[in-house]
Amino acid sequence: MSVLRHRLSQRTGFALATINLDHLVKLASDPQFLDAYAQHDLVVADGNPIVWLSRLARRPVGLVPGSDMIVPMARLAAEANVSVALVGSTETALKAAEDGLSNSVPGLRIAARIAPPMGFDPLGEPGDIVIDQLKATDAGLCLLALGAPKQEIFAARAHARLPHMGFASIGAGLDFIAGQQRRAPLWIRRLALEWLWRALSSPRRMVPRYAQCAMILPYHAWQAWLLR
Repeated sequence: MSVLRHRLSQRTGFALATINLDHLVKLASDPQFLDAYAQHDLVVADGNPIVWLSRLARRPVGLVPGSDMIVPMARLAAEANVSVALVGSTETALKAAEDGLSNSVPGLRIAARIAPPMGFDPLGEPGDIVIDQLKATDAGLCLLALGAPKQEIFAARAHARLPHMGFASIGAGLDFIAGQQRRAPLWIRRLALEWLWRALSSPRRMVPRYAQCAMILPYHAWQAWLLR
């Protein structure tokens, strides 16, 4: 968090991604996603499998779920007198997320709430419109809840246009704060079973995703072993 504190206070900006197995699946087949990731200057482990793979490679990293970073980042922004923009989800969810963050972080200033339309294209004209909207604010931190790979692709593009602004891709994090989705209880997260909670909560969407993640895990475990 010290890196984020420094960049927010100095208004030097950043693009932060939260890598997990689902991202590894997408990175292998989506060149635009891979290119966007290469332009990020901060990447944290958003899943226990990534942490386990890092330990297997003897290059350990800590677990930093994107959802757990939202309030701490908002606090850093408030301390640095930096306003925050919320992008993604729906206007209703963003308003609820603003209320939740404002209650949790005294002094926080929300500069904009932007809910792009369905089918948002981060590389097309809709992406240009959102970048222009962000440019018109004084925001120094933008929390992106567009889902992968759109949020990371947009973050890379927007950060290149607005280098003073920090962009953090946090997926469903704002929906959790807004109460639109319910996150797994803490004891389930401590048992590293949040994936099971999400699979049971939304089986049609999450079960195929986790099946793909399970399929690539042996290969990445082997690659991690070779890094020893």
